[in-house]
Amino acid sequence: MREYLYNLATDKERGFIAPAIKSFLFVLSIIYGFFLRVIIFLRRRRLYRLGAKVISAGNITLGGTGKTVLVEYIARYLEEKGHRVAVLTRGYKKKVTKSPFGFAQGKPSHQVTKYEEVGDEAYMLAKKLPAIPVVVGADRVKTAKKAIQDYSVDTLILDDGFQQWHIRKDLEIVAIDAQNPFGNKRLIPRGILREPLGGLGRADIFMLTKTNFNSDTEALKVFLKSLNPAAGILESRHEPEGFFDFNHPQESIDLDALRGKSVVLFCGIGDPDSFAALISSLGINISAFRKFPDHYNYTMRDIDNLIKTAKEKNIDTIITTEKDMVRVFGLCSHSGALRFLFLRIKLKIKDEPEFHNRLLGLYSR
Repeated sequence: MREYLYNLATDKERGFIAPAIKSFLFVLSIIYGFFLRVIIFLRRRRLYRLGAKVISAGNITLGGTGKTVLVEYIARYLEEKGHRVAVLTRGYKKKVTKSPFGFAQGKPSHQVTKYEEVGDEAYMLAKKLPAIPVVVGADRVKTAKKAIQDYSVDTLILDDGFQQWHIRKDLEIVAIDAQNPFGNKRLIPRGILREPLGGLGRADIFMLTKTNFNSDTEALKVFLKSLNPAAGILESRHEPEGFFDFNHPQESIDLDALRGKSVVLFCGIGDPDSFAALISSLGINISAFRKFPDHYNYTMRDIDNLIKTAKEKNIDTIITTEKDMVRVFGLCSHSGALRFLFLRIKLKIKDEPEFHNRLLGLYSR
């Protein structure tokens, strides 16, 4: 059902009853838009100052725009420059009832051993940024206070923070997928917009992501300038960094090692097609590709079916994303001779010095 509704929202579904359902969803989107505008107006009447530099990395659409890898990039860079950084995240599908909940992999007293406790993205960020605390909770004001009190940070990075309308931010970065920036430009549930496009007037930087899959961004830039002439526009690429075996996650496998081989692919992310395109760009043949919903909780049956597919096709390698690896790691111990690999990606920003200057310029104010 979720996939069907998403296909309706993106106009991919063209079945017999699709027009009638779309009309109904359009009415719902009008109602949603009315109440949303009221909420935004009321929440922005009083902006909270959180007591540290606040950098928001978010988006205006449903689906995977690449904001998590952007959060990782910003946190890593500022840490390298000597700043005390914390990442604040909602922790989608987390099971920890205590809120806010702060943890850092580099501090034994704050260890988290299962991704279900805090959500897959929060867990992955903490694993990749061991010295940087991740604070999980729906209330970003409370998580900010905890981060400052418990970890003495000077910088707060809001993961998926664009819709945190009540918080004053020092830098508002909006990630926009260059392949499909705004869908049909309608609000959910008829489209994929989380708020009206006019909200982009709040942005300080537009980060165009995945431009390696669509380099023709001029029309998009003109449109963004018409909405917000003052905002900077930067381009970025999602580039493969290396493959890693589930059993040896610290040892990188060369990207060319699988060139010409056939593999089984699976993922449960917001933009699965970009992942497949990235694998194909490495000269790897995708014999089967199984798509799961974003943040999907895998079962042993799912893994058994993937293994069965690989064996039927005489394939010895199954590949997924790093975020999916977090969710299936404990289910793949019986894979036998099959290799389960995950692909780690990195963000490559065009005009990187300009972006760095914007980040570091926050501390001279």
